[in-house]
This record gives sequence, structure tokens and C-alpha cells, in this order.
Amino acid sequence: MVTLEDVQGAAARIAGAVVRTPCLRSETLSRIAKADVWLKFENLQFTASFKERGALNTLLQLTPDERKRGVIAMSAGNHAQGVAYHAGRLGIPATIVMPSFTPNTKVSHTRGHGARVVLSGNTLAEAGVEAHRIADAEKLVFVHPYDDPRIIAGQGTMALEMLEDAPEIDTIVVPVGGGGMIAGVAVAACGLKPGLKVIGVESAGYSAMRQLLEGELVTAGGDTIAEGIAVRDIGKLPLEIARKLLDRVVSVDEIAIERAIALFIEIEKTVTEGAGATGLAALLAYPRLFTGRKVGIVLSGGNIDTRLLASVLLRGLVRDGRIVRLRLMIGDAPGQLARVATVIGRLGGNIVEVQHQRLFGVVAKATELDVTVETRDKNHFKELVSGLNTEGFTVRVLEGADH
Repeated sequence: MVTLEDVQGAAARIAGAVVRTPCLRSETLSRIAKADVWLKFENLQFTASFKERGALNTLLQLTPDERKRGVIAMSAGNHAQGVAYHAGRLGIPATIVMPSFTPNTKVSHTRGHGARVVLSGNTLAEAGVEAHRIADAEKLVFVHPYDDPRIIAGQGTMALEMLEDAPEIDTIVVPVGGGGMIAGVAVAACGLKPGLKVIGVESAGYSAMRQLLEGELVTAGGDTIAEGIAVRDIGKLPLEIARKLLDRVVSVDEIAIERAIALFIEIEKTVTEGAGATGLAALLAYPRLFTGRKVGIVLSGGNIDTRLLASVLLRGLVRDGRIVRLRLMIGDAPGQLARVATVIGRLGGNIVEVQHQRLFGVVAKATELDVTVETRDKNHFKELVSGLNTEGFTVRVLEGADH
């Protein structure tokens, strides 16, 4: 088993080479969640992820011969960057095998740190098979992303920092992929403060640890915005630690994760990837677990593809009724489009896009008009629709406000 002393030793070993990220209280999220909410900003690491901690702790314990031969790792991105960055800094050759679905930003950043990148397989497990094959063929040292006591001890160092900055924390919420981070956090936090609750959170499609802890058959797969924790196989050592120390593991769906990403940007002005936002998603999805408690949330990483981030933010505006698409039936006569625009403008809406549909309408002397409009919120959206109906337009909501 990994011990508190192991985590404290890792903290001393990596000190000065890994950012001591801030752990700050969020006034707004505390008010929303009816809890005392503290955020651990691991997205502010140099590689924008907590994975540096375990990677560096492991690399620093290699023998001279192992350093010379070089290391290899499998990763969906963040472990890859952590290993690649610190291996390059220490002069250790690094090869990273990444699943084919890994976002381009993570692939390019990993290569930018000087590592050789091999894309292989559609899952982390398949990438792991290729990584082991290359390791055997080239006599490389395999650096496991989560099932290694050195990795676990390194990841646990963030909990030491959290409890130093906010000793009142009585609950810590941690994203769960293979289990290395939550195992390390549980060892450190429960070692320092017995009775503290550690709660894991997984995406609904990849809930392997929750299923294992509850004695269910593991079923995992599919697309998820939280690709950093899209892991089917939980590490043996992390699972053993989890059985002893975790309070529970919960699952959150894709919409909850998207909402959390958007909230972090709107409220905290900070960017998180899908996996990094799951802690907040859990806080909002399971209020009975957290109301009135002093909760530390780990923002585990910020490596999200910019195109995906833009999509998430726009989808959030649609769900909140701040961007809506309406279909109006208007007469096919001069001035009708101007009349619609005037009414929408008077009601405070901002027209983003307009599309006429003359040829496929039901009535020859009428036309369908699709209008995409920006509004202030759901109430304003309802006022807009009501105002258009009052002016004699038949309005159908095509998209927006959870339509």
C-alpha cells in the first residue's frame, strides 16, 4: 500500500519542479451549491494537468541505466505530456503511445516536448498493448499512468497542498479515470485528516470504478467529452486503496459535464477539459451529498481542443435560451422581413442569422422564415416569442431553451 509518508516523500522530491497550484474559495459556486467550495487549479500546471506530479516522482526514481534506455507511456494526453515534458527536462528519451481519438492539441503538445508519439488503438487499453510491445522490443521502461505506487504517491501531493491551504475542507471530489489520482488523494487526505470524505466522479459512459465498488458488471465505452477519464480498466492498486478509503463514486452525464465547463469559464474565468470539470458537475448533480459541507474540487486539467470548447459554449447558450432558432410564417410581400426584424429589435433580441424558405412552404403566397436570435435569458426568450405572437406571427421554436 502507498502511505502518507510516501506522498510526503514525493512532495519533497518534486518540490520546485512542479507548480504549487492555488486552492481558492469560490464565493459564487459556494452560493450556487449551498456549500463552502474550494477549487484546486491543477489546470495551471505547465502542461495544464496534475499528471506532472506522478510522472516526475516516477522519473526521479529511475536508475541511471533506466534513464539511459528511455521510457515509454500510454496515455490519452495528460500523462503523455507530463512524462514527455519532465523526461525532456531530465534528458531521458521518451516514447508515448496515444489512442487514435486523442485530441490534436494533446498530440501536438506532447510532440512539442520532444517525445516520439505513436497513435495506436481506439481505447486506452489498446494503446497500452502497443506500448508494452514497443517497450519489450526496444527495452524501454514502462511508466504506467495510474497503476504504480510512485505515480499514486506523486498525484497525492495535491491533497497535501489543499489541506495546507484550506484545512477546513471535509470533502474532496476527484475525477476518476484509472484511479491513480483519487488513490493518492485518498491516502494523503485521509492520512492527514481521518474522517474526511473522498468522493470520486466518473463520466456515465465510463463508470468502471463505481461498478466495481458496487459489485456490478463493468460496461464502458462510447464517446465522451471527458476523454481524459475514458478508462475501462481500473488499476489494481488504486482499486485496493479505493475499497478501503473512498466514501463513494458517482457518475455524471455529458450535459452535466458541458454545463460545468461553461460555468468554470463564466464564473471562475478558467478553462477546464471535460475530465477536469466533472467534480463541479458532481457537486451540482448530487446536492444532497455536499450541501452544508466544506468541499474541495480538483480541476484536474485544462487541455481541451479549442473547437470543442467553442461548441460546448455555444451549445450551452442554446440550452439556456440565450441563442434560439425560431420559425415564423410570414406573407411573401415587400416589407415583411423588415417588420419581423423591427419587432425582434424592439423586444431586445439580436438577430444572428436569417433564412427564407419559399420553395418548399405549404402556402404559395407565404414563406417560412427561420431566425436565429440572441436573447438575455430564458425569460427574455419567452417574452420574445410572446411578443411575436402578439404581432400576429405564428412562431415555432426549433432550437433553444432545452427545446
